[in-house]
Amino acid sequence: MKATAGVDWCEVVDALAEKHDRKPHALMGILQDLQMEYGHVCPDAQIEVALALGISPTHVSDVISFYHFLCSEPKGQYVVWLCQTISCDMADKDQIAKALSDELGISFGETTGDGLFTLEYTNCMGMCDQAPAMLVNDEVHVSLTPDSAREIIAGYRREGGLG
Repeated sequence: MKATAGVDWCEVVDALAEKHDRKPHALMGILQDLQMEYGHVCPDAQIEVALALGISPTHVSDVISFYHFLCSEPKGQYVVWLCQTISCDMADKDQIAKALSDELGISFGETTGDGLFTLEYTNCMGMCDQAPAMLVNDEVHVSLTPDSAREIIAGYRREGGLG
């Protein structure tokens, strides 16, 4: 992911708008490209997207806040999503949440100081029969226990070089 300091958002968004047909229906494609390239869609980029597509900045912000895979603030290298639906709740999701929070030293909605992990809740992941479940970036982990959740985090720490 590229750093965002000093980025000319007008130029970046203009190129993406051209690539995606410069119509309001291009919003998701542009946002996804920005998310992939920069790790988030900052407020300055959101304004430029709105201007390029002739839509309101509020609409752009609303779309970003609706989809869990889009964000307006930088996230960690590994985003840990814990399912919070009833199936996971009934399978002791709260114990998993505590183990993750304790292991990472952060609360849900926060990112570790080293920028390696962000801890988030999400709605149904479609793994209800294997609850509790979590997603780390694009990798699904199911039938979690507090110990297995801590082991999974330790594995990502090793992978991230903090081992």
